[in-house]
Amino acid sequence: MTDGLDLLKKDWQRKGEELPKLSYDELYKMIWKKSSSMVKWIFYISIIEFVFWAVLNLLSYDKDSLALEKEWHIFEFSTILTIINYIVLVFFIYMFYRNYKQIEVTDSASKLMKSILRVKRTVTQYVWFNIAIFCVSLGMFLYGSLRFGKESVQIQEAASNAGNETLFWIMVVGTIIIVIAAIVVLIWLFYRLLYGILLNRLRANYRELKKLEI
Repeated sequence: MTDGLDLLKKDWQRKGEELPKLSYDELYKMIWKKSSSMVKWIFYISIIEFVFWAVLNLLSYDKDSLALEKEWHIFEFSTILTIINYIVLVFFIYMFYRNYKQIEVTDSASKLMKSILRVKRTVTQYVWFNIAIFCVSLGMFLYGSLRFGKESVQIQEAASNAGNETLFWIMVVGTIIIVIAAIVVLIWLFYRLLYGILLNRLRANYRELKKLEI
């Protein structure tokens, strides 16, 4: 049995030696091509996501939404936040495009490694910006609802009738924080699924490039 295994190993080694070896340039070009394709897809996905949310926002925003924002005294803040959101999102799309074009003209493994790190950093910033915007927007609407909404009077009366108004508001705020945290985790998982696969492949490419540089 042992002799058979040894013969089998020697046979595999002999076949491995017969296989064509890839040169440094060939390996680099393969990794470069895969990395470029992944960054291009990140750019495309960001555009699709931007258009999807913009269309959804336009379809859901009507006279009733406008009247509600004015009633809750958050119209001005909501408008400013929306403008900032779109400006920053357009900037990120430009950065994704720029990262893609930089990888397209990269001519060395070290530069490609730096470009991959830059892409990962840009995607991370993009995801956390979206999460931050969501938290601020949700906080704004919750404040408007609790402070000026139709149910605000009942909520304030319930707080007074609770006997310990401070404890009541602590419980309300605590519940809101827990709900926001749960939604943030879901959003993070969504982006993890959306961009995570591509980023994991880029990390694998980065490790391969590191081996080439050694």
